[in-house]
Amino acid sequence: MEFVVIAIGLFLFNALFGATLTIFSLRKPKNLPPGPTPLPIIGSLHLLGDKPHQSLAKLSKIYGPIMFLKLGRATALVISSAAAAKEVLQKQDLAFSSRHIPDAVTAHNQSLHSVVWLPAATQWRILRRILNTNIFTTKSLDTNQHLRKQKVEELVAYCRKASQSGDSVNISRAAFRTTLNLLSNTLFSKDLTDPYEDSGKEFKELVDNVMVEVGKPNLVDFFPVLKKIDPQGIRRRMTNYFGRINEIFEELIEERLGMSESKYDDVLDACLKISRENPEEINRTHIKSLFLVRTLFKFLVFQACKSSIKFNWYLIHVSNHNQESSY
Repeated sequence: MEFVVIAIGLFLFNALFGATLTIFSLRKPKNLPPGPTPLPIIGSLHLLGDKPHQSLAKLSKIYGPIMFLKLGRATALVISSAAAAKEVLQKQDLAFSSRHIPDAVTAHNQSLHSVVWLPAATQWRILRRILNTNIFTTKSLDTNQHLRKQKVEELVAYCRKASQSGDSVNISRAAFRTTLNLLSNTLFSKDLTDPYEDSGKEFKELVDNVMVEVGKPNLVDFFPVLKKIDPQGIRRRMTNYFGRINEIFEELIEERLGMSESKYDDVLDACLKISRENPEEINRTHIKSLFLVRTLFKFLVFQACKSSIKFNWYLIHVSNHNQESSY
């Protein structure tokens, strides 16, 4: 009987102590911006709804262009005016340069090597410089103009052949293959898929799955105490996806290193040259991470622009103005 009383007492004490900590943690210091009063445990998560961008826009009309939100155990500041955004992103960019790392991208230690998630320190600056000088450059776009022209012509030829034989064309899949081969040729001078075969399907599924998992609301991001449990299994699945993508990139790197003399002048060659000359700046893991960043960025744009109506219009335009298109 005495043991039961002690157990009940300890339980009530822990519950009261936990509730007290929660209440005090939800109190806002006086120097924080205005915002809705958070509820215990969930904070203001209930106010986001199924369309968070619209909910935040409505809340900003009530609390102003700089708004404080408590999302579970996470703290957020919402900036919703051009003047405030300029102050944060331009004038005070160093003060706001630290970034919250979603639990999903910690899978396979991706956040430890990616230029997207590294803190603004030496390694981040090195990787950013390599990106800016070898991938996201005007020179790179100009150099690859003939490649873009070639890949679009291959796509048009594929559609024309299908039309002549009376076969249907999956526009989304055809556009993905063209985008993938354009990207793969830019990075390592090789097609990853054949338009006349069902190749590249695994890579497409991996990229699609990564983007789906990253876009999901993850309980761990709002309640870090759940990190070890991974209740939605997002980190577990992301570990598998990142691992399989890295295997593909590793095979391509090994293939290039196995050549006695590379005849290519692509991004992989540039990265491997930097790695040989300055191994402390970039290694294989960094190279694979840069490729992943470029791949996801490319297909994020692709997903935003793959409207069948837009793409059908583009194919008709290219077919009718083949000599005039600059691609």
